[in-house]
Amino acid sequence: MAVITTEMVKQLREKTGAGMMDCKRALEETGGNADQAVEYLRKKGAATAAKRADKETNQGVVEAYIHAGGRIGSMVELNCETDFVAKTLEFKQLAHDIAMQIAAMSPHYISREQISKETVEKELEIYKSQASNEGKPANIADKIALGRLDKFYQEVVLMEQSFIKDSGKTIKDLIDEQTAKVGEKISIRRFHRYHLGEN
Repeated sequence: MAVITTEMVKQLREKTGAGMMDCKRALEETGGNADQAVEYLRKKGAATAAKRADKETNQGVVEAYIHAGGRIGSMVELNCETDFVAKTLEFKQLAHDIAMQIAAMSPHYISREQISKETVEKELEIYKSQASNEGKPANIADKIALGRLDKFYQEVVLMEQSFIKDSGKTIKDLIDEQTAKVGEKISIRRFHRYHLGEN
């Protein structure tokens, strides 16, 4: 059995933002392997988020981010269950990071469920045609089209975008981690991005 030192726990906490006891347990479960412990905590975060999925979120903050030079800006409404969590520094930081993500990566939707069936079908049709034009057989063209559709989701869906400060995480991962940490459901209600001169 690996010896779990305070330093190891501290480093994992700094890396993930999870609680000390959660970090200690994750390291114990993974035999002291830091990378596996991070994965363990992320899975735990997703499980906690799933458990709280039906909770009401009517507290939170509206956060704005203006990019240097004032040409691009964004606003996001991030919700949680209690005013107590809404006032924490971590929650405000999460809202700020998401607003920054929106300004930088220009998502169109919060989740893929918001995309109309027609839009998805149209994209799929385009990708299938592209694959066929590249000389791929029909069954392969279908697989390529689905792969490209996933890539489309990762570009236009906020929850599926890679986080600009850590490409190993998606925005969903960020929210799941914070949900696990505070024990409350956290959700993005709406956002808007502004670009100077754009309609």
